[in-house]
Amino acid sequence: MPDSSVVAKPWSELTTSELYSILKLRTDVFFVEQKVDETELDDRDQEPGTMHYWIEDAAGCAAYIRLLVNEEPEHLDARRIIGRVVVRADRRGEGLAQVLLARALDDFGHEPFLLHAQQYVAPLYAKFGFVEFGEPFDEATIMHIGMYRAAQVR
Repeated sequence: MPDSSVVAKPWSELTTSELYSILKLRTDVFFVEQKVDETELDDRDQEPGTMHYWIEDAAGCAAYIRLLVNEEPEHLDARRIIGRVVVRADRRGEGLAQVLLARALDDFGHEPFLLHAQQYVAPLYAKFGFVEFGEPFDEATIMHIGMYRAAQVR
């Protein structure tokens, strides 16, 4: 089984090669495969509080998630937002998104979290204690549902 070690870095520590590999994966999946028609580069990647988590292999970035910090909570008390969850097609089904999610929650799970899950993936997040809220909504031409996870006491 290929390596599934997680790399975690803020923007200021990303190398140009790492950034290229991350953006290539996000573009290949979100634009080419899923035909998302919204802006991918939203300037949030560069914010000081943003953390980038990924797993790489010989072909580049195999899986990735982005962890943002909002100044104001979007729902209840959640300021930490998980997004841009993506796994390369040839590595799907290996649990890489779960590995990345577990790492982010290990790093910041003492804080509440929010995410916008593609509806069909919501059960994955439920395994980690995320609970659906609100009505399904269209985001980037794909149906999503809001999900919240309360802070966990360590």
